[in-house]
Amino acid sequence: MTQINVQVNPPVSPRPADIHKLLDTTYAYMNGRIDPPSFLVGMTTQDVARKMASEDFFLVQDGPRPVACGFGHGVEGAPGLYELGKLAVAGSHQRRGIARALIDTAADHARARGFATLQLFARVELTENHAVYEALGFTRSGSFTHPGFAAPTAHVFQRPL
Repeated sequence: MTQINVQVNPPVSPRPADIHKLLDTTYAYMNGRIDPPSFLVGMTTQDVARKMASEDFFLVQDGPRPVACGFGHGVEGAPGLYELGKLAVAGSHQRRGIARALIDTAADHARARGFATLQLFARVELTENHAVYEALGFTRSGSFTHPGFAAPTAHVFQRPL
């Protein structure tokens, strides 16, 4: 894979089961490392299908196989804010600039739709992800605490468009 082609809301999407597998495999390293566990742990193929149908879907394929994806949507009650989530790049395709291409494509898409800021969350424990997001132009803008926890469980990162 030399050129990175990020599809936005592709007219012919891969099977939700394939995206579920990509997410599940990519997020597996977090199991036992983050608290609370990722909501992906309980996510079904049907949940992935609903997410693919209701949010912007960003996809990178190597031939017919999905190797990276992400989801995005405007944040209700926060005009100008576009949130990215469930970014995943298969281990076999990491360190090739695919995450940057996904995020840059999402930024272009959000900007074209009138959004001013790109936002994503990263769990407090995943410091390596913090470094990646900062290298991609995000700055930490706050924290989030899951219900039932006394201390922040995630950091909020934002990037101006």
